Formats: sequence, C-alpha cells, structure tokens
Amino acid sequence: MPSSSDESTALVPDGARKAYDGLDTEASKNFHDKKHEANTEMHQTEGGFLKPIIFGGLDGILTSFAIVAGAAGGKMPVPVVLVLGFSNIFADALAMGVGEFLSSKAENEWILKERRRENWEMENYPEGEIREMIDIYVERGMSVEDATMVIHTMAKYQDFFVDVMMAEELGLQVPEEDHKTESMKEGVVMFCAFATFGSLPILGYIIIPALFPTLGEDLLFAAACIITGLVLFGMGCVKSNFSASNWFVCGLETLLLGGACATVAYTVGQFVDKQLVH
Repeated sequence: MPSSSDESTALVPDGARKAYDGLDTEASKNFHDKKHEANTEMHQTEGGFLKPIIFGGLDGILTSFAIVAGAAGGKMPVPVVLVLGFSNIFADALAMGVGEFLSSKAENEWILKERRRENWEMENYPEGEIREMIDIYVERGMSVEDATMVIHTMAKYQDFFVDVMMAEELGLQVPEEDHKTESMKEGVVMFCAFATFGSLPILGYIIIPALFPTLGEDLLFAAACIITGLVLFGMGCVKSNFSASNWFVCGLETLLLGGACATVAYTVGQFVDKQLVH
C-alpha cells in the first residue's frame, strides 16, 4: 500500500499539480477561480478505484511472473506452469480482495468509534476539547488570540468541529456513511485487478502456442518476460500519479524491481532443480 505522502499527492487536483510543476502562477490563479465559480469539489478521493487497480495489478503480475520464472528455472513443463500459475493467482486474488475488504471495513469502523468518543467528549466537556485544539494551532505557529478566535468559531458547528478534531488530533479522515459498500467495492476491484493482470504472463503460455505452435518453452518464457516487462513499465508510469516521481523514472523503477523478483524466483528454481537432479 502507498505511504501517506503518496496519498496526499493523489489528493491534489490535476490542474493545481500542472500549474505547480510549471511554476505557472497564472494557471494556478485560473484553476482556483474556475473551481470557485463552479462551486464543485475537484479533489481526487485517493484516486477513486485507480489505486486498488494499480497496486492490485502490480501485486498480481509480480506474483504470477515469479511463479512463471521459478517454473522456468526449474525446467517444469508447460502444463505444470499453467496449473501452478492459475491456481495460485486466483487463490491469491481472492485472499487480496477479502483482505482489502476486511481491513478497510475494520479501519473505518474503528475511525467511526473514535469519532463517537470525540463527539461524546465534545458534548460533555467542550472546554477541554476547545483548549486542546487551541494548543495544537498555537504549536503550529498561530497566535493564541487568532487560534482562540478560529477554534471558538469552528466549535459553533459541532459535527464539523468533531471532524476537524479527528484530523488534527488523531490524523484520521472520517469515512462516508456508506463505507461498507465502498469497502466491498474496493475488495472486488482488488480481486479483479490481481486476477486480470496476474493472468497475463500465464495466458501467454496458452495464446502464443496457439498462434505459433513451433515455439519452444524457452521462447515462451522470453515472450512472457517481454509482455510482463511492458505491463510493469506501463503500470509504473500510471503509478506515478500517486507520487512525486517522474513517470519514466517510476516506470523504470517498477520494471527493475519486477525484474529483480523474477531473477530471484528463476535462480531459486534452477538451484532446487539441480539439487533434486543431483
């Protein structure tokens, strides 16, 4: 999963990001003016479902290609590669999807429980909560007078103020009311992304022989390497939307890391095969 800095980067609207990248103050001004006039929220909520697609897909294709590389290193026949590959991919995809759903649901339920506690404290001892928030704002550089004025103004709107306290005191973003539905959707997207991208290297062992029956197993593995490399680079480029890295650097980094995983799997497969033979 991405770090908090990656998540905050993903929350920045494209217009604002492009203006900053080009240090274009006029473009930044136009973006904010248009946003104000439209009175719409243009932030990307953690990239929507793009993040589980990208990161689920990366996990899937790396897992799948590691299986293919290990099988190739161990000189396993194609039927064995297919059985190992598809059985592992769909089992892992289900585990990833269920894990994403359960972890997201549990986190959201815990956050809402913390919000109920903060709301209860605000109802029973508002002075203490207000004093805590004033101290936080003063520590961040505001004068006591300004912090007192700002906090007392916000405290007039309890629901809003409790959400602010959650973010400022605990660093937690309060989920939407339909968080269980969203968690379920994220789990389904994670499963589909993992299974779809994870199947690509293995599908090559089915599709390519149908098109080119004379190809040997070594060439099939080479074709799987090429397909996987292209997909990894492309997904790395897309993943750059969630970080401050250049798209080419992010794509190359993802490709190299995937290649390292495959190299380890291939080497271990060769080593085990030699030990069993000798």
